[in-house]
Amino acid sequence: MSSYVIEGGKKLEGEIKVSGSKNSSLPIIAATILNGGISKLYNVPKIHDTQMMFEILKQLGCEVKKNGNKVVVDSSKLNKHEISENLMREMRSSVILAGALIGRVHKAVFSYPGGCDIGTRPIDLHLKGFEKLGINIKENYGNISCVCDKIESAKIDLDFPSVGATENIILASCLADGTTIISNAAMEPEIIDLQDFLNKMGAKISGAGTNIIEIKGVKKLKDVSYNIMPDRIEAGTYLCAGTITGGNIKLINVVPEHITPVINKLEEAGCKIDTGKNYIELEAPKRIKPINIKTMPYPGFPTDMQSVITAVATTAKGTSVIVENIFENRYKYVQELIRMGAKITIEGKTAIVKGVRRIHGANVKATDLRGGAAIVVEALAAKGTTRIDEIKYILRGYEDLDKKLKSLGAKIYIKEGE
Repeated sequence: MSSYVIEGGKKLEGEIKVSGSKNSSLPIIAATILNGGISKLYNVPKIHDTQMMFEILKQLGCEVKKNGNKVVVDSSKLNKHEISENLMREMRSSVILAGALIGRVHKAVFSYPGGCDIGTRPIDLHLKGFEKLGINIKENYGNISCVCDKIESAKIDLDFPSVGATENIILASCLADGTTIISNAAMEPEIIDLQDFLNKMGAKISGAGTNIIEIKGVKKLKDVSYNIMPDRIEAGTYLCAGTITGGNIKLINVVPEHITPVINKLEEAGCKIDTGKNYIELEAPKRIKPINIKTMPYPGFPTDMQSVITAVATTAKGTSVIVENIFENRYKYVQELIRMGAKITIEGKTAIVKGVRRIHGANVKATDLRGGAAIVVEALAAKGTTRIDEIKYILRGYEDLDKKLKSLGAKIYIKEGE
């Protein structure tokens, strides 16, 4: 198994380009099924999760051609509606293919999805939404079968603003008869990106970015070319890396408004931040002030940034309080930070972080995608060398993480497993 080896204590300085969004790419890749034709996607991040999605598309009969960050999908020869259990177990986001398959061929068979173990993330909201659209659902030994003669329009009120359920309902209802309305919809920028992609394909969707989304069903969709938005969580991760090392960095190909809560908290911590239309510049103090954070659905502080900003707080001058309101098992990484000298106490969904002057390199392991990113950020500021095992989790969501950090002056390399 591969590992990162990081020699800490290097101030990060310079400019990097933020990659395309992981959380936007995955539903958009699924959506390429709907037009039964050609979709040209640009700014697709080369990460494990997008590659797995392309493998699933190929198994379903689609043709996929990749050239760097450009990908062309031809879904005209789609001939299957069952998603491989092995591939479903690899990544949770594969469940998003269910809505696209239902939209295109009115049937989908899949198993419960896998991915990072950060707590229960039931797909009951997805299935309730499908049922409202007139889809018959049968569960049999972990397999879920969804079938309908036609997709009916419906008014769907989500119990929680789930991103995945919102996306799956949009995908399933694009080609339905009549108008579907989702209330208490997720409002993340990735939902807007999916709406924009589908509308460019010929769909009639409005309201993304608000809590009410309207989908007017159309008869067919057309070929499309689309540029995927930048990854806001990657951007936030590099800002935190710059902060913990007392660095001075500039991010380009970024939308500052997408991470306003992160920028606000880093400014509270003492960073000087300048933003423009597609850039963010950060100048960090030698040591940050403590911060208090509560994760919330968008536009609140993103749960995907919780672990990374906790890592930053471990070196603050004072005590920070972090409250995780979205996932109940998102503190698994904390034990690894403690091995490096961090002082963190977990009480239920709250992490109390007492800042220390110095953290130390250690042999640690990534526990999940964002927890792994937090450990990398911690290692960048540690005295001595850190070896991070199980980096397969990190590779799921960050494109060229080691190369980008190296370009900013970090001492990091990948050690291949024996």
